[in-house]
Amino acid sequence: MKTIPGRTDKVTVVGAGLSGLSAALHLVGRGREVTVIERNPSPGGRVALVELDGHRFDTGPSVLTMPGVVRDTFAAAGAEMDDYLTLSRLDPAYTARFADGTRLAVHTDPDVMAEAVREFAGPAEAAGYLRLRGWLVRLYRAEFDRFIASNIDSPLSLASRDLARLVALGGFRRLEPRISSFLQDERLRRVFTFQALYAGTSPMKALALYAVISSMDTVGGVFFPRGGIAELPRALASAAETAGVKFRYGDGAATLERNGDRVSGVITESGARIGCDAVLLTGELPESRRLLGRTPRRPISLSAAPSALVVHVGAGGDWPDVGHHTISFGEAWAGTFRELIDDGRLMTDPSLLITRPTVTDPTLAPPGTNLLSILAPVPNLERGPIDWSRRTEPYAEAVLDEVRKRLLPDLDPHTRHVIGPAEWAAQGMVAGTPFSYAHSFVQTGPFRPRNLPRGTENAVLAGGGTVPGVGVPTVLLSGRLAADRITGAHRVPGHSTIDLAEGNLP
Repeated sequence: MKTIPGRTDKVTVVGAGLSGLSAALHLVGRGREVTVIERNPSPGGRVALVELDGHRFDTGPSVLTMPGVVRDTFAAAGAEMDDYLTLSRLDPAYTARFADGTRLAVHTDPDVMAEAVREFAGPAEAAGYLRLRGWLVRLYRAEFDRFIASNIDSPLSLASRDLARLVALGGFRRLEPRISSFLQDERLRRVFTFQALYAGTSPMKALALYAVISSMDTVGGVFFPRGGIAELPRALASAAETAGVKFRYGDGAATLERNGDRVSGVITESGARIGCDAVLLTGELPESRRLLGRTPRRPISLSAAPSALVVHVGAGGDWPDVGHHTISFGEAWAGTFRELIDDGRLMTDPSLLITRPTVTDPTLAPPGTNLLSILAPVPNLERGPIDWSRRTEPYAEAVLDEVRKRLLPDLDPHTRHVIGPAEWAAQGMVAGTPFSYAHSFVQTGPFRPRNLPRGTENAVLAGGGTVPGVGVPTVLLSGRLAADRITGAHRVPGHSTIDLAEGNLP
């Protein structure tokens, strides 16, 4: 594994999002003097919080998986996660609802889930689920440690027994046909393939190796922190500060001071100089490249993932039938992905992720009030010629109408906060999407933008736009991989991120 040359005693991290916080914890735990500068007044980056009329809306990710990665991030600086953050396992992880009126609670316990599938679709599908679960675990074990949680210097370095295992498992076949080899029921196949959209591609085009995302939530489980997901970066920042990391909030990076091919300091927007032996950049890739003064050439231009319009509402009502996470599938399937990804059009029959966090933590809203966050996939600004300055509010209302029709006919919000592509773009997110660059084959692994950019000896990148990619656990891993580029690989004694979840592997 390549590392940056020269001294690395003092490291400046630009950005206090999850990747920057993760990198800071790993670096300070390895004896480096770390300063984090952040343009915003508080940590979090995309994992943001909006407080409105007593409601605490998580405006970033709503699904948290792989608590082992979170725990290891705290442990990197000698901290115990439980001292800073309380996680609850969600059971079920999701409830899937279908256009024909059927529903399926998705449990992570294999016996409970097999019985649920048996009641839903019969004994043959239950047996197929158990075979699928075994395959998901084998795929995860072949893929995670070598191809997700490790730095890769070139495609040639992929050649290994793990690659052979991945090929033998069918990881380079298409996702939809591979899942179909286990499950015949089309509804069940959706439950184990919709996660491809998290990677910015459709289940029909995604490689089967992306089923590793399904293994993270349907096998490893989905979790929720007390106080909301925005508590995660706050807890990480608190642990980092306790370990000795210095934070400078409200003052972003303006330029990099150079001494030949090395960065010798970061000049902030206020004019302050933060000297360093190495710099770690965690912002959007175009912003990091602006600071570096270099955009590498690629034979194929980077393609952004689809975006999302998210409607956050506060509303009264008694909804005993609506759990923490609901996947509401429309009747249409393959055609909606063509509309979204290929044609850049709004889905005519969208599938929606509906999150009701007050089921798990009622303190997130005033008494007697529910929070709902409804995520509808939409085209990014590069793909779809949609005037969101005029379409955001009408489409938000259309999404609410769809939720009323499918799930909550009496939904009457008294508080509403909408975020769409225009708002993501205003925050500096590439192509107006919070999901960065899509995980197509040519934008994955060694083909994804490197975390060790050429042209600057002592600069490293982290975040969703570089390796290993998008998502809470992977962005945390991105910070650790970036730290490894500075100090060399280092494992936290007694901790491992290979397990999906404690006590949950067959």
